Parts: sequence; C-alpha cells; structure tokens
Amino acid sequence: MSLHETNLPVVSAPAPTQFTTLTVVAIVLAVLSLLWSFVDPRLIEGVPVWMKPVKFALSFALFFGTLALVETRLSAPGRDGWTLRATGWVMGAAFLSEMAYMMYQAGRGEASHFNLSTPFTELMYSTVMAVGAVALVIGTAVVGWVVKRDQAASLSPALREAIWLGFLLTFVLTMIVAGYMSSGSTRFVGVHPDGAPTLPLVGWSGVTGDLRPAHFASLHAMQALPLLALWLGRGKEAPGAVRTIRIAAFVYATLTFAIFAQALMGLPLIPLG
Repeated sequence: MSLHETNLPVVSAPAPTQFTTLTVVAIVLAVLSLLWSFVDPRLIEGVPVWMKPVKFALSFALFFGTLALVETRLSAPGRDGWTLRATGWVMGAAFLSEMAYMMYQAGRGEASHFNLSTPFTELMYSTVMAVGAVALVIGTAVVGWVVKRDQAASLSPALREAIWLGFLLTFVLTMIVAGYMSSGSTRFVGVHPDGAPTLPLVGWSGVTGDLRPAHFASLHAMQALPLLALWLGRGKEAPGAVRTIRIAAFVYATLTFAIFAQALMGLPLIPLG
C-alpha cells in the first residue's frame, strides 16, 4: 500500500506567529551584522562601526522574543484579533526601518544616533527613528492591554498582572528617559573624554553621567516583572502574589527614576576613575 492510499490524517505544522517571525528576522540581522564586522573593521569613536546594528538586533530579538512568548499564552480570539495583528504590523515596520537605517549608516561609516550633520541624517534620526521608537513602545503597551483584557489566556493572575504592569512600565519609563535622551546631542551628562574608563560589555561611562543605564532599565521592565511572577509561581501560586507584583512594579519604577536622576546629576552609575 502506498502512502497516498492510506487514510492517515495530514497534520500541518502551525504557522509561525508574527512576533516569532520578527524574532527570527532580528537574529538573522544580528548574525549578518556580526559577520560583516569581520570584513569591515572601521571604527566610530573607537567602537566597531557594525557594533550598533549587532547590539540593536540582539535587543530586538529579546524584545520580540518576549512578545512571542506572551502571544503563545493568549486565547485564540486574543491572538488572532485585529488589535494584536495591526500592532504587530506597525511594530514590524518600525523595527525594519530602524535596522535598515542603522545598517545603511554603518555601511557608510557614519553614526546613526545623534547624527544631525546633514538634513537627511537629521530627518532620519529626529523624525523617522523617533516615530519608530515611539511606535514600538506604544505597541508594547497595547500588547499588555490585550493581555489584561484576555481573561481566557493561559496565565495565572500574578503573571497576567506582571505582564500588564511590566509592559506598561516599559512604555511610560522609556517615553520619559528615551524622550529626554533623544532631545539632546549626546547620551552623556557631562564630559566623557576619549579613552575614559567604561563598564565592560555595556560601555557605560565610568566618569560622568550616562543616560543609557536608565534607558536599559526602562526597556527591560517587560522582562523583569514577568520573570518575578514566574519565580513566585514556580509551585502553587502563593496568596498575595498579585500584590507582590504591584509592589515590585513600584519599586522598579522608583529605582529606574533614581538611576535617571543620578545620571542627570552628572554621576556615573559605577565610578571607575
């Protein structure tokens, strides 16, 4: 009997979700940028020219990977509803436009951020990238709102609250910190001389105020609070877990503002010299 003559049901693999697709695209762009950095060794302010596309692509992979994991927990109506679909399309367009510009600028050997040297770079940084960044964080808040409303989602009460509050904090805190940072001409508050010590891996200044630590904290509220909820619920969810998440959200926001204020005073997160 041939395979075509059997009555076995044909099982098709589930189609990848939109955020899973964006995660894969971000990983591919990170790998391509990293590989090309070995071919193009040019530097911008002492940093490899392709380092920014690599770092941003990896950050986007974590960002969309988090959204993809949340998406799988939603009910079918929540996952397939027009709100989440439209939000995914907008966020995908913002992500691709930002990565395209960063990779284009890296190919030219020029900075993509804080580059106002020509009308074109000013338009791209001050308008296109700014609009894209706002669209991404608004999209995060929208996904959190979908999670909050989707009562049929496969989520414990604490995890639902953590996702909703974590995504909301990422929106609010990023709008404040990144909005302030993008309004200036540098990420530093004070003078960071060439060759001054920086924190390993992240490159944050060790001698003056640096706005990037607060920006980092604001972006990763969307992972920090859900991870706390998962840890609290590793067994049977303890009574008062939702209240604990709410307190943790307040503490996290306070800590982020403290790091932001420290940078505004011209003080490094960790003094190195």
